[in-house]
Amino acid sequence: MFLNTFRGRLDIYSAGHTHTASVTAEVWDGPPPVQDPANWDEQDEADFESTSGEVAVWSMSLGRSDDVITLAELGGSWRVRVNCAGRNEAAALSGDEGTGEGVEKDLVQFWPAKS
Repeated sequence: MFLNTFRGRLDIYSAGHTHTASVTAEVWDGPPPVQDPANWDEQDEADFESTSGEVAVWSMSLGRSDDVITLAELGGSWRVRVNCAGRNEAAALSGDEGTGEGVEKDLVQFWPAKS
């Protein structure tokens, strides 16, 4: 499973153990259109609770990003959909060369849970 949820946290696991994925985040007012599954290796949805209205992005190797994703001015309940492409390529790259960057791409979409 590439998406695991915890209280106030989402863990997105790369298929490449030494790979840094490219992440695009979007915040929507309501559910975004469902992405064509043919364009993605994995897709999953989950509930997400933000106490501050912001989400920080962390990497196991790089630590916390300076940028935050602003969901709202206050905390609340959200849905999140994660779409991921390039997983097989990232796994192969990690196995062959040991490192990689940006081959695996994640699209993370947030919207209010009550929409």
